[in-house]
Amino acid sequence: MKTPKGPPDAPASASDRKPGGRHSARRLTLGDMAEALDVSTATVSLALRDSPLVAPATRERIKAHALDAGYVYNRSAAALRTARSNMIGVAVHDILNPYFAEVFRALEDELGRENQVVLICNHRDDVDRQTRFIDTLMQHRVDGLVICASVGTRVEAINGLADSGIPVTLICRDVPGARVPVVRSDDVAGARMVVSHLIAQGHRQIAMIGGRRQSSSGHDRNLGWKLALQDAGIDVTAQLDIPELMTTADGRDAVGQLLSARPRPTAVFAFNDLIAHGLLSALRRAGVEPGRDIAVAGYDDTDGAASRTPALTSVWNKPDEIGKIAAALMLRQISGAPVGPVPAPILPELRVRESTPPPRSESDARASIPASSPQH
Repeated sequence: MKTPKGPPDAPASASDRKPGGRHSARRLTLGDMAEALDVSTATVSLALRDSPLVAPATRERIKAHALDAGYVYNRSAAALRTARSNMIGVAVHDILNPYFAEVFRALEDELGRENQVVLICNHRDDVDRQTRFIDTLMQHRVDGLVICASVGTRVEAINGLADSGIPVTLICRDVPGARVPVVRSDDVAGARMVVSHLIAQGHRQIAMIGGRRQSSSGHDRNLGWKLALQDAGIDVTAQLDIPELMTTADGRDAVGQLLSARPRPTAVFAFNDLIAHGLLSALRRAGVEPGRDIAVAGYDDTDGAASRTPALTSVWNKPDEIGKIAAALMLRQISGAPVGPVPAPILPELRVRESTPPPRSESDARASIPASSPQH
């Protein structure tokens, strides 16, 4: 006896084919295919969604029949029935930063195992752009949102999303007071690690370049820089501190201000590796050899940091771990399972390389200045 069939699927965008290439007025449904294949409508629906509940051979037979018959799976109609779209929206401020590419890869790998598709937006730290993106995704009934919040994001906006029932997970940046899970590293601890390393090398003039201080990551890395200096009895107010820079071009542009500072810093802590890479190239063009005449450290330990000349000292911010934990929290929320306690910030690791030697002696520094360069 044939298994009873459920209600037919919503009409798809392809229709039955008749001899001579003509189409019937009625569109093909799941019920049509179930009857032709002598299976239940539920089995057809599950097979078209690649459900493991259907045997592989049966899945392939159903999908082959659907392709031959011209059936197109109607995702929108399925979402209305199941309240699931199998789509996750991800919003960050800089998709060109290779650090976020590493976070995306871990997110996609974990979510892909549950047949979730990741949709990415680059809000560029524009809160209005972020809002438009989220609104659009909500209209498309995404299953959840993973957000690296823009500067200026209001806690009421995040809590409003959560109260509406949409699963939300924040990554890399916190929004104080938000009632959603946050997955990020301990930026205060990471900054203290790298600045303490520079101090241990003998540096006392240590500049900090970059970081949007209204974001939690910018604020916390700057705080870690200050705390490491204070712990060593070094006057923070006597150090060069250039906020708000974020990109490789910003790093290049900061070199003039860095080299004209008095006293000139012997070491630089860059907010991220992008800024550090800009510093390395522009310092060299200015006749100052990084890793010899001045120490440069970055943050995030992105791909390529170890292969530069000099190899860049940086703080490994564990993007794989952040992506995996964020995906797990998202999937738990989607399934309705309790999330549990908010995860503690992830402790980063310092990776010391060639770019952060001890400061040069005055005699060595004078000897390295090109003859055509003015001596001060």
